[in-house]
Amino acid sequence: MTVTVRTVLFRLHWALGLTAGFALMLIGVTGAMMSYEEAIHEWIDADLAFIVAPVQDRPRLGPDALVARAEAQRPGLSVDALTLAGDPARVPRARFARQDGHRPASAYLDPYDGTLRGLARAEGAFATIRALHRYLLLPGDGGGWGRTATGACALTLLVFLGTGVYLRWPKIHRWKIWLKPTLARPGRARWWSLHAVLGTWLVPIYLVLVLSGLWWSYDWYRSGATWLLTGTVPPGKEAAAKRNAERPAAPERPFALDAAWATFMEAEGRDATQATLTLPGPELRVIRIRWLRAGQRPEDRDEMTFDARTGSLLTLKRAADKPLGRRIADNMFEVHRGRFFGEAVGLLFFVAALALPLFAATGLTLYILRRRAGRRRNAAPGGVAARPLVPGRQFWARLGSSAGLR
Repeated sequence: MTVTVRTVLFRLHWALGLTAGFALMLIGVTGAMMSYEEAIHEWIDADLAFIVAPVQDRPRLGPDALVARAEAQRPGLSVDALTLAGDPARVPRARFARQDGHRPASAYLDPYDGTLRGLARAEGAFATIRALHRYLLLPGDGGGWGRTATGACALTLLVFLGTGVYLRWPKIHRWKIWLKPTLARPGRARWWSLHAVLGTWLVPIYLVLVLSGLWWSYDWYRSGATWLLTGTVPPGKEAAAKRNAERPAAPERPFALDAAWATFMEAEGRDATQATLTLPGPELRVIRIRWLRAGQRPEDRDEMTFDARTGSLLTLKRAADKPLGRRIADNMFEVHRGRFFGEAVGLLFFVAALALPLFAATGLTLYILRRRAGRRRNAAPGGVAARPLVPGRQFWARLGSSAGLR
């Protein structure tokens, strides 16, 4: 039996499909759910996130009072971020600092007296979904084998794309051959057409998903990609640890949140639809406010930083002033889920992620059908099983008959 490059790539394609394909199916479903995490939270928590009664004509609490009220009602927890909206019907949301590696559920607060309206209901579920997507729930999370395993799955998807395109390369190139499925064909040909044509349509999206997803899997990849995008190399772990050790100690409370908020509202806040105020902490020595205007995408957030003690303005950064490479590097998560290219493209990324189980199902169906066809050929007079084989070729014959090459 002659073993060609095509034969080897075909066997590699289905062998990886029967192993890593199932992990990719899981990663695809969880990734699709994370694509619309914010919308799901808003739907589940609609009764908590919005004021049902008419908006009251009285002063709202400032950030200092909201933080104090949230921490008083959640003893032992510290607020590290506060999200406020321009819509008067939407209530503030307080995010708490991590404890023992886990983040407590965020709290919705009454904007007038700071009363706790309730806790975000789906954050715990999405924390599990996120860990499943990023680390396959393996021990150690980002510091264990899980990150390497998902990185290997991403590289496997890259192999799927390359071998898949090679295996379906036609002798005659017409757009119908490449892009139009022939579902009217009976049996195995129908499943192959669905598997191959849909894969061809989604190749560009999967390439972006793989190239952006590897950003979180391998430090060397992130460093190289950052250099290609920005011309700079991020510091390694040792250099970053040394730099953090040399940084001044994190400022102690109280912070000048109201003063910083007043400066922001006077300069930029009147046009903001949503603003997130992040308090100083272990990784941040200043007060930071990021906000969006009507029609702006998440990657277009502008940013102000303020002195933690006085609330005086330190920096103002406009997303529009950044070069494209820096915007991509700073918003790799939005690139990964397609929102960086617009909501319509984000929806296509969502569909592509959900399609991964379809590829697993059609690929498994093709494998089973080939196995059955191979057994029938072996059982037929003059089949592979009826012909004596040189011992060294028996292994390849079994593989060839079970695979049933087209």
